Formats: sequence, structure tokens, C-alpha cells
Amino acid sequence: MASSGAPNGNRWWGRLSSRARRFIYVAFALLILVVAIAVAIPVALDHKRKSNHSATVQDDTLVTSTSSGSANGWRTAAFGYDGSTVYADDGSTFIYNNSFGGFWTSIPFNDSARAQADVPALNQKWDYNVNLINGVNLGGWLVLEPFIVPAMYEPFNSASNDPNAQNGAIDEWTLSQALGTNLTARMTEHYETFITEKDFAEIAGAGLNWVRLPVGYWMIETWAGEPFLANVAWTYFLKALAWARKYGLRVNIDLHAIPGSQNGFNHSSKQGSVNFLNGVMGLANAQRTLNYIRTITEFITQPEYLNVVPMFSILNEPIGGTIGMNNLRSFYIEVYEMIRGITGIGEGKGPVIGFHDGFGALDATVASGGWNGFLAGADRIALDIHPYLVFTAPNSDAIPYQATKPCQYWGASFNGTSNSFGITLGGEWSLAVNDCGKWLNNVGNGHRFDGTYYDLAGSSTRPAYSAVGSCSSWDNWSSWTEDRKSGFRSVASGYMDSLRHWFFWTWKTGYSNQMGTIGSPMWNYQLGLEQGWIPRNPRSAMGSCVSILAAQGLRPSNVPTTALSSWQTGGAGAGTILATAQLTSFPWPPAAVGASSTRVSNLPTYTPTGSVITMSATTPTAYPSGYSSVVSVGNGWANAQDNAGWFTPVAGCSYPNPWSGVSATVPAAPCTGTRRASRVRRETTNPTVTPAPAL
Repeated sequence: MASSGAPNGNRWWGRLSSRARRFIYVAFALLILVVAIAVAIPVALDHKRKSNHSATVQDDTLVTSTSSGSANGWRTAAFGYDGSTVYADDGSTFIYNNSFGGFWTSIPFNDSARAQADVPALNQKWDYNVNLINGVNLGGWLVLEPFIVPAMYEPFNSASNDPNAQNGAIDEWTLSQALGTNLTARMTEHYETFITEKDFAEIAGAGLNWVRLPVGYWMIETWAGEPFLANVAWTYFLKALAWARKYGLRVNIDLHAIPGSQNGFNHSSKQGSVNFLNGVMGLANAQRTLNYIRTITEFITQPEYLNVVPMFSILNEPIGGTIGMNNLRSFYIEVYEMIRGITGIGEGKGPVIGFHDGFGALDATVASGGWNGFLAGADRIALDIHPYLVFTAPNSDAIPYQATKPCQYWGASFNGTSNSFGITLGGEWSLAVNDCGKWLNNVGNGHRFDGTYYDLAGSSTRPAYSAVGSCSSWDNWSSWTEDRKSGFRSVASGYMDSLRHWFFWTWKTGYSNQMGTIGSPMWNYQLGLEQGWIPRNPRSAMGSCVSILAAQGLRPSNVPTTALSSWQTGGAGAGTILATAQLTSFPWPPAAVGASSTRVSNLPTYTPTGSVITMSATTPTAYPSGYSSVVSVGNGWANAQDNAGWFTPVAGCSYPNPWSGVSATVPAAPCTGTRRASRVRRETTNPTVTPAPAL
């Protein structure tokens, strides 16, 4: 039936003019467009923040497509990407360059940042079967080494390598003494400038996903007579965790220097004798070391730090030949039980515990001097190995052949250790194919390569090796040819492929005023990346050993890795020790210490009756635009049930110098003193100095 009105009975529509109808059409279309934009923008921004991880590897670079905002907008931004401007807390600004799809977040204690698109964000699981650690050490920052920061040491030392020269600063102990009243100012300036937030951003931008952070015990406290700058490094330890969190980097804390020294090297606190589990004060120094491992564990196990610090390497390079490998195993078992008593058992409960191999046999059983089978069934332990090509007799092998050595020496053995022990780390390695580099072999010593190295334990006048070349061209990195740089890229690729989970030593080396250049370039990842002798994309190294070996007419050993067992990563069975006999074979304390087996029955010991030092953090006050919530920073102590006392001197007992106990006389009887039990935990923002024997 015909209708005299508008279609479908809408009479008002029919009364509208054609112009009015067009206006309504346009208005309706604009309304739809506005609604669509209102929905699309936040969705797109959220997608960009969470899912901007489309990446492909092209040649030596993982390429992603990202867009960036204006520089002014980045000042208060909560997130940033490749090309964004970072406003650092020291007032500086820099451009964040990350072509690997990583992004940062400036929200305090927010764990959503991702170092690169192809690795998990901090708040996601790290799968050691799938995700490989591509890391770098921050050596020379919180523990100062002469070869890494020569300018700090040069004012007090001779410019020559004459072994009879007078040198006033050979390690951080003597450097601290030499600085005298300038100690606080100079060390603080070093902490403030050597590693900054920009370094963490660059590390993520280099395709690296972890950092290994060496620390000294003096960031917690010092005892009377110890010259180190106490407590100040803790401020920068906290900065390191904050910056790592901001850029999505995971941290492996490395206790690099302990009371008494675990190896006598210049980076262990004091160069000279080994007084950890060796000599008259060996057991007491080990007890004191347990204090610091415990305090660090309690701090990093707090939920505020778990995602950022998923690994704790509890002791750097203890020298097993002097300490005794079985004594080292006893200490490791004691540490394991202490840490897991704090954290509990299973994935997500405290860090992976890293044990250095003590320079023992690689891919060998415990009975054969190695670590395969050690603490089988333990919850999340890792073996830390430092495979260097130097520190042995020099050679003049061409770099293409040098590149085959990591593949030949360590590819199969690292895979075998991973299969038998569990998580296996190349905790330190470098590009050094010789030992050139100012003070690499200690202040006042030269190099094996050029015949100026002296075995100071023996003759101080006759070189230990004949020269095979000159170090001048190896130190003068600005003159390196493209062939040499290409060769070093192959050496790096051989290492990266062979070790799988690794940390390069070290991120940077400092300027030498005496040399007029950056020193030890073969140990400098940052410089190598900038100048082209480090691969731009570490992922490109995977599988490279096949071609590196083939170029020299060699074949790789066929020892593939197998998947880690569930218990090795905190899953089913974790914490059930299978080799129970080891718990009694390696008791704590051991019956004797040192390779000379000094009986411990009469040795001086400390008593666990002191007040524990708890470390604290500062609550952030600055938040990006749109975020103002106050976050928890933790109280420094994850497990309130852990209320045992702190190892401290026994009242009424006298102690020999804990730094030179090797030459001390063993007491005829143990000192029992007059002990007073005091199991009180001391919480302090600025840790105080615990009384100790005068040195």
C-alpha cells in the first residue's frame, strides 16, 4: 500500500529539506569517526607498549619498526622506545637507541620493561632451556681493578714495568690508603661517572640481556683497620638495580671481594695471600663472608627485587688449589642450605645460586676434581666458569686460528657440563688472544707476550717467558685494520656460540693518562661495539663454530646439549638432594682448611651472636605523568623467621691479623672467651661498623 509520508512511516524525515538531510548524514558520520578514534588511540598505544616486538634478524642486526614521540613528551613519559629521549636522574639527556625492539619504563618498581623483543620482560619467566644469557660484566665500577681504571691508580705508581719499581697503589686496599683524605671524594666521583644510566641503556641497545655486577663486601660494612670506603657503594648498587629494571636487564650479583681474599688477586680486596679457608684466620673469614652473603640474599629475595636479580654468584674465583677443593665444596653446601633456608624451594623463590668452579677440572665428576654430580637434586644452582685464552704461555697464532680455540676448548665441555651439572655459565671471557694491556698482570708487571712478565713468586729479575711479539700494536686500537677487527669478531662469535650462557668481561675499560688512550681494548665491549670488532648482534654468533672451524680445516665435537631437568630450574624434585653422601662427605665447618690441611679445632672463630646488618632502600619520589602511587621498597629482610645472629668476634678473645693469617701461629687451644648471646636484627639506613680485631 502506498504511503503519503516518509519511508517506513518516518513523516518528520520527509518534511526535512535535502540540505538538512545532508547535514545530518555528515554529523552522524563525524560522530562515528570520533568514537572510532577515541577507541583506537588507547588501543594502539597499549599495543605499541606491550606488543611492539615484531622483529627479524637481517645480517648482523635484529631489525624492528618503531615510532617515537617528540622530545618534550619524553620528559614525563612512562615508556620509551628506539629513538626516544631519556631524561636521566642526573639531569642529562640522551637518545635511546635499541633496534632490537626493547623498551624502557620510568615507572618505579615496574617490571614490564624488555631489553629486546625476543627475550621475556622482567615480569615474565626466564627459561634457561630457551632464553640464552647474553651478558656483560660491569667490572671496575664497584670493585676497582688497576687494568680497568688505570687513571685512578696512575698518580701513585711508576709508569714502567720494572718489577723493582716503587708502586703505592696495587689494589683497592692500597688505593684507598693512598687516597687518604680524598678517599670519599674520589671514590664517589668514580662511582658517579664510570657507569651511568646511559651505560645500561646502551647495554640493552647492544642486544645484551643480563649484567653481572661485581661488588665488594665493604658496600655493607668494614671492620676496624680496613681502609675501604664503607657503605657508599650501596647507593650505586641500588642505582644499578633501578637502571636494570628500567631497561629490562636482569642482574647477576657477583660477590667479587671478601674478607681475607679468596685468591690473593688484586680484585679480591687485597693482593697477596689467601686468607679465606686458608691459614689461621681462614675459617673466621669464611664465617664473616657468610654474613654478607646472607644480608645480600635477604635483600634481593624481597618481592620488590626478585624479578631484577634472578641470580647470585656467591664468590668470585676462589682458588681451589690453595683452599682445597673439598673445603670449597663444604662452603658451597653451607651457603646453599643457608640461602634456601631463607628463600624456600622452587621456581620464583630467591635467586639461582652461582658457584665458581674454583679452577677445577671442566666436565669432570666430583671424584675426578670437577663438579658434575655435585649437589644433584639441588634447587637452582649454576656453575660459573671463566674460560680465558691468556694467563698461560704466550703464542703468536694468527687470529683466525685463535677464533677456533673457544670452539675447540669449551664447546663440547660446556655442553657436557650443562648436561651433567645443570645451568652452566661463562661468567667471564674476553677477546684477549694475548696478555697485552696495561697492568693486566698486576701493577708493576709486564706481559708474557712481549717478554716483560715476571713470576714475582719466584724470580723478580728474570722474565718468565721469552717474547713472541710486541704489545704496542695490540694496545693501539685506533690503528687496527679491518682484518684484525674481523678476526676479533670471529673470536667473539666462537666464544658466544661455545659458552651459550655468557657474560663478557668487561663492558668498558677506562682512559690511561700515561698511555693517552683507553687501555686494554681487547677487554672493552663498548669500545669494540663502537669500533666494529664486536658483533653488532650477539644472536648472529649462534652456530658460528661450524664455519669458524671449517675455515681452518677442523670439525666441531658433537656433544649437543640436552634440556635441563625440572629440578635444575626449580620444578618437580627441586631441593631433594640425590647424592646425600656429599652432605656428610663435605661437612661444615671442614675438619681442616687450606691445601696444607690445617686442623680447625684450635683455629680462631667468630660467634653468631652479633646484631645483623639489614640494608635499606629509599622510596622513590618522582613518577612519570599519570603515575603517583607510592610503592614498597621492602624493609631489607625477606624472611622474618631468619633471626639468627651475626658472626662477630668472641668477647675476651684476641685474633691475629685476618689479612695475614697464613703466617700466624696456630693457637694451642681454642679461645672460648665470654660469649653473650644477642640474636637481634639491626635495621639501619647507614650500616654501622662492627667492632673487629685491630690490624
